[in-house]
Amino acid sequence: MTAPLEGVTVVDLATLFAGPLAAAFLGDFGADVIKVEHPAKPDPSRGHGPSRDGVGLWWKVLGRNKRTVTLNLSDPDGAELLRRLLADADVLVENFRPGTLERWGLGPAELHAVNPRLVIARISGFGQVGPYARRPGFGTLAEAMSGFAAATGEPDGPPTLPPFGLADSVSALAAAYAVMLALRARDVTGTGQVVDLAIIEPIMAMLGPQITWYDQLGYVQPRLGNRSNNNAPRNTYRCADGRWVAVSTSAQSIAERVLRLVGRAELIAEPWFATGSGRAAHADELDAAVSAWVAQRDRDEVVAAFEQAQAAVAPVYDVRDILADPQYAALGTVRTVPDEELGEVRMQNVPFRLAATPGEIRHAGRRHGQDTDAVFGALGLDADELAALRERGVL
Repeated sequence: MTAPLEGVTVVDLATLFAGPLAAAFLGDFGADVIKVEHPAKPDPSRGHGPSRDGVGLWWKVLGRNKRTVTLNLSDPDGAELLRRLLADADVLVENFRPGTLERWGLGPAELHAVNPRLVIARISGFGQVGPYARRPGFGTLAEAMSGFAAATGEPDGPPTLPPFGLADSVSALAAAYAVMLALRARDVTGTGQVVDLAIIEPIMAMLGPQITWYDQLGYVQPRLGNRSNNNAPRNTYRCADGRWVAVSTSAQSIAERVLRLVGRAELIAEPWFATGSGRAAHADELDAAVSAWVAQRDRDEVVAAFEQAQAAVAPVYDVRDILADPQYAALGTVRTVPDEELGEVRMQNVPFRLAATPGEIRHAGRRHGQDTDAVFGALGLDADELAALRERGVL
């Protein structure tokens, strides 16, 4: 079976999260992803978070399905080797501060002169233009500037940031999508193009109509905790065994089923109950009804009762629950991946399934520079040349 991106070569110059994750998504579906790292300064994600026996575990996920090489792009010989590598490549993913590649003679104009079909995905905090373009940018800043943090947290609490790379992950999905669009356009035009992705933008696109609300009504979305201003009850509720469930009532019929289940059917007759915004205005009363009922029962009993009533509920999971859940097992959401350093490692699988050409995690992240000789040897460099470049710190 041929993978959808078999024959597509992606050169990944990016570090940390958004760019490398975008390249990983492409590699999941068959692209040959060549990860380029500085000889003396590996991708910092190799050292992020917990490690086992000195092996960074985050990198094992982020570096999946990639060949790894080292190359000093600030050295003229390193820049020339990159040009040679890109001459037959399809996609370049980079997240240097704007102007850096141009300073090394590796800007889009120079690279398209070498390979007019190259798609160049430039991922940065603030984009390639504008007054903030050259500022250092990270996902945390995007979560703050997009409106996400301002709308997240308890009403009387501070703006709240997520405990993981949310903006980076959303940007990675957007970047992979943009690359696929650029490759499709190349099928028509025969030429590549530049993708300019600012990390501050994709997460904003996920936040709903906040700009339109303000434009038309002057409305600024407040912090609501786990509640919604569009419907109620919608919250997390503590069960008798100390575990938690989440309840959503986006549909009117579901809200009615929940209130019948918890023994408060009389509230359904209230005029305000007929709309989501009306229920949201009475969230205190509805939350109290649901919370009192849930608090008297263990989590499994709560979930079973909601399912019997065809009301929407989900247990609040941590990773231990995820690994034991039969639905995730049926979907194949977690994959055991072979690894040279750790033997085997479990990680999230490809996040969707194609019926005819599914993606696959073939191996976890490889050692720093593990494929340098093979990749550059294929460009015609012999063992002596590779050794000399390595001695000079180019490789």
